Amino acid sequence: MRINDVFILDEAVDDLNEGKAFYDLQATGIGDYFWDCLISDIESLIIYAGVHSKKLGLFQMFAKRFPYTIYYELVENMAYVVAVLPMRRNPSWIMSKIRERR
Repeated sequence: MRINDVFILDEAVDDLNEGKAFYDLQATGIGDYFWDCLISDIESLIIYAGVHSKKLGLFQMFAKRFPYTIYYELVENMAYVVAVLPMRRNPSWIMSKIRERR
């Protein structure tokens, strides 16, 4: 499937901001590095959208450098990032976040 654009929903932007804030507390510059890496992963959906497995009705792509999963859906030729969630959280917490956004 050819993707023309990737949209990050407001809730997913909030997820990214929370992750950045978490990593900012770890050491100087890590939050910015987290942000840049995750945005790069999201931008790669232009090429790779649709090749990932589905969970809870959404495609899931694992971030390359951080323990996060990017959940997205395809509508026509657009990819919509619904959530960007840490993989180390309780699975029931992750499932509830996804269900809230579906």
